Amino acid sequence: MYTTLISATQLQALLASQLPCMVFDCSSDLMQPQLGPAMYQEVHIAGAVFAHLDTALSAKGDPAATGAQSGGRHPLPARETFAAWLASCGFGNGLQAVVYDRQGANYCGRLWWMLKWAGHAQVAVLDGGLQAWQAIGGATESGTPAPRMPGQFVLQPALVTLVDAVAVQRRLGQPGQTVVDARAAPRFRGEMEPIDPVAGHIPGALNRPFAQNLGPNGLFKSAAELRAEFTALLGQRSPAEVVHHCGSGVSAVPNILAMEIAGFGPSALYAGSWSDWCSDPSRPVAQG
Repeated sequence: MYTTLISATQLQALLASQLPCMVFDCSSDLMQPQLGPAMYQEVHIAGAVFAHLDTALSAKGDPAATGAQSGGRHPLPARETFAAWLASCGFGNGLQAVVYDRQGANYCGRLWWMLKWAGHAQVAVLDGGLQAWQAIGGATESGTPAPRMPGQFVLQPALVTLVDAVAVQRRLGQPGQTVVDARAAPRFRGEMEPIDPVAGHIPGALNRPFAQNLGPNGLFKSAAELRAEFTALLGQRSPAEVVHHCGSGVSAVPNILAMEIAGFGPSALYAGSWSDWCSDPSRPVAQG
């Protein structure tokens, strides 16, 4: 069972073994959502199912009607809605899930986290994404695969912690909560804001851009490197008290994954993230 990362060679061996497994392509582009399906159509791991960020992995279309579980630009859908989508893909509780993208694990972490939120432990991120798979000559295909027979996915107790703005604000500035922001440093400091209406960050938050988890080769850094870097970031703060966020709850997940690779326990996600936080003018904002 793979629960954090799986290498391209490990995935190749897993698929060759014909053990129950399903691969998901989560490629996307925040500014041009239509590019995700186009990238998948162009090339994807043979047999991979496409997971659209805006429709499968969020309730972006109509949050009120779908029972969204968070605010922000990519609100989480109801767990029941997500389970129904998994079943429609042919996915079931006994399968190992492998998720990937071609954007440095920016998007596939969302599905990794959501499966754990649905109580499914057997999910791993393909280290290095599509590029690593192609580098070893892994089988790929283009176009749309044939429809799959529906599966059965039964929700289990969540394996991860989801928090909202009320919970974050209630503990703001108090011991027992450390907010870690995964956005790029200029956005964190409030020097620029290309997407959301307000620039800045949650007061007291620490900045850890998610891309810092990868080495020059596009793979996640070693457990020892990640542990040293997060230890330096947190100082005397407890890793168990960390709440991660980003712009809309997507790119924060690589930090959650990196902390687990490093040997720290699971940490919480504020899925609404900055897009949710700054939507209420009564909430405090810091810059610099």
